[in-house]
Amino acid sequence: MDTVVTPKKEQNQLILVKDLTRVFPVPGGEFTALKKINLEIPEGTFVILKGRSGSGKTTLMNLIGTLDDPTEGSIWLDGREIGRMSERERENLRRKELGFVFQSVSLIPSLSVIQNVEFSLRLAGEKDQKVLRSRAEECIKHVGLGNRMEHMPAELSGGEQQRVAIAKAMAHRPRLLLADEPTAELDSAMAAAVTELFKKMSAEEGVTVLMTTHDAGLMGAADMLIELENGERING
Repeated sequence: MDTVVTPKKEQNQLILVKDLTRVFPVPGGEFTALKKINLEIPEGTFVILKGRSGSGKTTLMNLIGTLDDPTEGSIWLDGREIGRMSERERENLRRKELGFVFQSVSLIPSLSVIQNVEFSLRLAGEKDQKVLRSRAEECIKHVGLGNRMEHMPAELSGGEQQRVAIAKAMAHRPRLLLADEPTAELDSAMAAAVTELFKKMSAEEGVTVLMTTHDAGLMGAADMLIELENGERING
């Protein structure tokens, strides 16, 4: 039986990535999307993952978010190795400790803004209607849409829809929020506003935020900047 060596968890360290490699089969061979990536991310940090299209950003995001499995290497979240979790444990992790924001806004069109956020809380296991309403209102106000709670998604601009998606992702108070190119479809002013919102979440709610982008104008907002190129980390 293999001996499991648990790395020492540093104070306030939330994410530890060790020698992470992901290889995909392709016609006629293999494609290495990530090569020996190592990361240490403290809790409550706003991290921007930078790189061109195809650099490995989304692959790394999916691995940390338990949506994919590495070919080699390991990922530790708050001292727990993700690769040794059962599928049920990983599902519980996604529902209760992780939040996701994607480039394509995943709002339910038949539900109002506040109903969308309440639905996210229900998925995380909250049943008390008073708690659902109170927390949903708090999150919607936090993203600056307190006057739009009863509006339907189709009545909102693209930037407003993305802010509702952020409210949904933060409603259950995740330890880690993963945002994959959330500003790609927004104009520069709205992209900057959404990025500042992530920074505010990290500072005020203690959420660790990992956001991917290739927009150089957003880099200055990050507490930590990680750059990938051809599947390799090229800074730090």
